[in-house]
Amino acid sequence: MTSVKEFRIEEEATADALGRGSFVFTDAYSVFDWGKMPDTIPQKGESLCTMGAFNFELLEDADVPTHYRGVVDDGEVVALEEATSPPWEMAIDLTRVPELPHEGREYDYDSYHADAGENYLVPLEIVFRNRVPVGSSLRRRSEPADHGLAFEEWPEEAVDLAEPIVEFSTKYEESDRYLDREEADSIAGTASIDDLESVAREVNQIVTDQAESAGLVHEDGKIECLYYDGEIQVADVVGTFDENRFSYEGTQLSKEVLRQYHKRTQPEWVEAVQAAKTEAKERDVADWKSRCAVEPEPLDEGVLKTARGMYCAGANAYTGIELFDAPPLSSAIGSVRRL
Repeated sequence: MTSVKEFRIEEEATADALGRGSFVFTDAYSVFDWGKMPDTIPQKGESLCTMGAFNFELLEDADVPTHYRGVVDDGEVVALEEATSPPWEMAIDLTRVPELPHEGREYDYDSYHADAGENYLVPLEIVFRNRVPVGSSLRRRSEPADHGLAFEEWPEEAVDLAEPIVEFSTKYEESDRYLDREEADSIAGTASIDDLESVAREVNQIVTDQAESAGLVHEDGKIECLYYDGEIQVADVVGTFDENRFSYEGTQLSKEVLRQYHKRTQPEWVEAVQAAKTEAKERDVADWKSRCAVEPEPLDEGVLKTARGMYCAGANAYTGIELFDAPPLSSAIGSVRRL
């Protein structure tokens, strides 16, 4: 189980065959790698499942291999357009995810791949960036000039990139980190780093085009991939408001809204999280959360209502399918601006 979706296994994957299972999307949310926060956002899970399914079907139409099989509707696996209500369960093919041994912050990827064979989840996140919004980690890790931008320092507003940037980060480490290409290639195992980048760029273009057709701007996002029988397939979930950042008329339309809200309203907790991560890194230990001295507080009902409107109205707008009883996106975004 992840922090926001559950994992059901019907048939285990083997060394030479994919398995069968499903994701069950919940209304939980997570920010700053905390895991489940103290409250939930109504219909968030359904909106993520809807957007994920919609994007997987776009990828299918573009001949991009994926692990998607359909959404579950009344016990049957169907295409999204055949669902009778907003779906919350997605049927998928399963690959193998070996244990990743570690001592402190030293992770044994050789052991992972020795167990993985030719059927495994690539232990990387492949990140693509079309612009650099406020809150992007790229602002902490680089200068504008590193990307051909004519700014001495990062401006307070989002900055468009002339060409998309693709980066690689770890997936299963306690505190994920960005990698240079050589280390990413080593961690990827048999899967080609060039092919992973190529798939990420194709996914990015498909999501960007769909967002543009809905009046949205696709700022950045990520994919995860599995490797099976010599082929890279897009796995996990693609192009949702949790995996990707979108904006509408200059306002964020993504989980970033919740991150920034916590920064403004619960700065002590956010600072404690960062301090705990720093201490864990200095002590060369993986577990940072137990060192955090502050717990997050629940959100007010009005904030949860605004978040629900953002997810549901955004899903309606992005897919062009009115699955959710939600205000127009312009009204939902107005509430986000007033947070």
